[in-house]
Amino acid sequence: MPPARKRTRTYDPARTRTAVLAQFGNVRAAVGVLTPEQLELPTRLGEWTVGELVTHIGMALESVDRLLGVPEPGRQDATVLDWPPAASADLTHAFRPCPGPGAFLADVEKSLIQHLAEQPATRLLDTNAGAMPLADYLVTRTVELVVHTDDLNAAVPGLGITHDRQALAAATRLLADALAAKAPGASTEVRVPPFAVVQCVEGPRHTRGTPPNVVETDPLTWVRLATGRVEWSAALAEAKVSASGERADLSGLLPLMA
Repeated sequence: MPPARKRTRTYDPARTRTAVLAQFGNVRAAVGVLTPEQLELPTRLGEWTVGELVTHIGMALESVDRLLGVPEPGRQDATVLDWPPAASADLTHAFRPCPGPGAFLADVEKSLIQHLAEQPATRLLDTNAGAMPLADYLVTRTVELVVHTDDLNAAVPGLGITHDRQALAAATRLLADALAAKAPGASTEVRVPPFAVVQCVEGPRHTRGTPPNVVETDPLTWVRLATGRVEWSAALAEAKVSASGERADLSGLLPLMA
């Protein structure tokens, strides 16, 4: 008999909406005080400047309005777990020129708040991963926001944009579940306290006591590993991740998105 399909984790729609708006608000507030010189600083995303990264963040949230503006699909054929393998390009896709990124983010925020207040969480969106509920798509926006907040903080010394706890939690859990979906199994336990614990990788199933193969790291390091911002070997060398057991090497599975 084939193994049962793992049930997709559920996320509270109201908390997700609050997290998305909170993290976007954190970014918008920080961007509003950047100087023209800071907006021209390079980022770790190839040739992108800080200003171009800010514009991309706005576009990532503007996509909610865009998808709400087209006819609703007839039926759901995707869940939030279908997004990571289909959306790697979303984290670095092309941007359009934007002369005033701060004003652009303010406009996006205003429109987003209005549309989220009007639309039910069950409203289907025709995303690049398939037709999924608005509630699921908003979880994917937490990944965009958390990853790119970290990119901005890395690019601008002293910027220090805060990560909303619920946004970081949702992004961590989605990327942990994406690993379990990519490498199904129960021989390795991946712990990202305090937000996620998943089992993955084929091999002997653990039933009691301390698992023989354990990986543990903090949420931001996990997000960086999963999205290619940090390499597995570097995280190990810097003691940002601990890995014990012969099946605890995740280097062949990461990044999940790049």
